Amino acid sequence: MTRRATASAGHPRRREVACATTVADVTKTTFQIAGRTVGRVGYGAMQLPGPGVFGPPRDHDEAVAVLRRAVDAGVNHIDTAQYYGPDVSNELIHEALHPYHDDLVIVSKVGGARDDRGGWLPAQTPVELRSGVEANLRTLELEQLGAVNLRVMDPDESSGERGVALDDQLAEMVTLRDEGKIAGIGISNASLAAVDTAIEWAQITCVQNPYSLVAQDDGGVLERCIAAGIAFVPFFPLGSAFPNMPKVIDDEAVRAVADRIAATPAQVGLAWLLRRADNILLIPGTSSLVHLEENLAVRNVTLSDADLAELDDR
Repeated sequence: MTRRATASAGHPRRREVACATTVADVTKTTFQIAGRTVGRVGYGAMQLPGPGVFGPPRDHDEAVAVLRRAVDAGVNHIDTAQYYGPDVSNELIHEALHPYHDDLVIVSKVGGARDDRGGWLPAQTPVELRSGVEANLRTLELEQLGAVNLRVMDPDESSGERGVALDDQLAEMVTLRDEGKIAGIGISNASLAAVDTAIEWAQITCVQNPYSLVAQDDGGVLERCIAAGIAFVPFFPLGSAFPNMPKVIDDEAVRAVADRIAATPAQVGLAWLLRRADNILLIPGTSSLVHLEENLAVRNVTLSDADLAELDDR
């Protein structure tokens, strides 16, 4: 790659305006990641480690049971990262699920690391990206990952690596794909400009950005993914996990719809995402069997056009 990225890891993300122009076909229950078909309701492993995504799980046996139950219930898309724990999520996935079902697609993430106190660190040089992919393969005991997201760091997260151009990072990801270590490339926490670059230069298969009913700033990125025919995987699907930030389950319109259709507010928020666009894949995470069952039951929650209008007009 000779051209420099229009948006690099050291540049602030440009916020995009909401753009709700499509409604998903409710009969479409699957989408594709790197040519493999996955259910639109998957599982995210970020909540398996201890508080702050650091250290051992609250309950090891329940964490293993959650993973096994998810797969038994038909989940075939699991999202993880070596730096969740670190090592904890991947080791639990291996313990619970190896040898893996043939249709299971495990997607991981590189570009970050942890310090010994759980702080988040950038790891975005080509050498670090390769090391991250190889660590995932080793701990998960896989020959190839279904996809790997390149986690673009915000300026305040990437103080030591602001000079690593996005093109250089993508070039290493392409090399890893060419070597067969990853089946597909994704990008996470990325601006529209960065997504455009990744689509053009790396033929990415997915984008993982924050998006929910109460936080639709990345609507432009979603629309770009729809146009490109690639998966959009929202994190914070029920609103930001940070204190004093909007939460879907606290929204009055969400609660009203939930009461009317005998669902939980969380299920309404997730069901809204499934109706928002066919290419949206959910990866709600939990370390609780009870919450897992609640999340999986969103497959049976149907929002009418009137429900959607009420939620969109709130």
